Amino acid sequence: MTSGLEGVIAAETVLSDVRGEAGELVIRGHRLDELTGCRTFEQLVHLLFTGFFEDLPNETQLARQLAVARVEVFDQIRARLPLLSALPPYDGVRALVALLPDATGIDDAFRLLALPAVALPALIRQRDGNLPVPPDKSLGHSADVVRMLGHNGAANALDAYLVTVADHGLNASTFAARVVASTQAGLTSVVLAGYSALKGPLHGGAPGPVIDMLDAIAQEGDASAWISRAIDHGDRLMGFGHRIYRTRDPRADVLKAQVAKLAGSNARLTFAESVEQAALAELRRRKPDRVLETNVEFYTALLLEAVGFPKDCFTAVFAMGRTAGWLAHAREQARTGRVIRPASRYIEPPSLQAA
Repeated sequence: MTSGLEGVIAAETVLSDVRGEAGELVIRGHRLDELTGCRTFEQLVHLLFTGFFEDLPNETQLARQLAVARVEVFDQIRARLPLLSALPPYDGVRALVALLPDATGIDDAFRLLALPAVALPALIRQRDGNLPVPPDKSLGHSADVVRMLGHNGAANALDAYLVTVADHGLNASTFAARVVASTQAGLTSVVLAGYSALKGPLHGGAPGPVIDMLDAIAQEGDASAWISRAIDHGDRLMGFGHRIYRTRDPRADVLKAQVAKLAGSNARLTFAESVEQAALAELRRRKPDRVLETNVEFYTALLLEAVGFPKDCFTAVFAMGRTAGWLAHAREQARTGRVIRPASRYIEPPSLQAA
């Protein structure tokens, strides 16, 4: 039996293919670099949802309906924001997701996409002592998120990020979502399963610590020494290594290119690049038998920091994008009509074996 179900085929999907040896991510027949250059998040949602919702509107109408859903959801959650702002932002968003009806229609999917987009900026502002900013249905999804956060610009960068992380094969949270979908539970239950799996630091919780690492190295002033000491202590270098990719994570380069376009990010990016090179050199020297290349988390941290999200909210932004993938996988899984029910191997307790 392989540890962590490594190499076990648990589903067939048309949604995405993680090609680890080649360092490629393909989503519904399109390589990632093709998608981030010409598609908005709304367009990617349409691509993921096509064939899984009978009443799916066209791309233009989908963007409008998602915008209307943001307004409707904000009105529903507004009164609860003061109480939930005392929770960590990720937990606050998850609690608000749990309030949505647990159904399976396209309108339910739009509400589940809309809720984190309005809830996270609102909870951040509420926590900081500011009034939440209501959504504007005349704007695109990412532009509205950035505006509700209280910042200007960077909408294109956030759009590229949400597209980049929307789906990524049968990762832990997507598998959890498909298991729940296989029981014929509603989409809200599916998304809550995804949120719970994504919260773990081994799945979605590493971008924030990248900022801590960069800040600690900046304070010390010697990247190589800091990295060497961290490896000596057995610490994990955040932003390096991936379970599937045997080369550089293709998402890292997409996000790095977006960071380079953001005003005021040049000095931070240059410093991060120097840390990246020092880390890769030390990892290759100290761990030559392992493939530990830059992963999506490294440049995710820089991008979301530049957009204006606090570091303790990075995983919640990840969930904002990944919800699209969870929903598409849920609908795809529901087509099989079978509950996911793997077998286990029972290990007899030694006392009973002796008897």
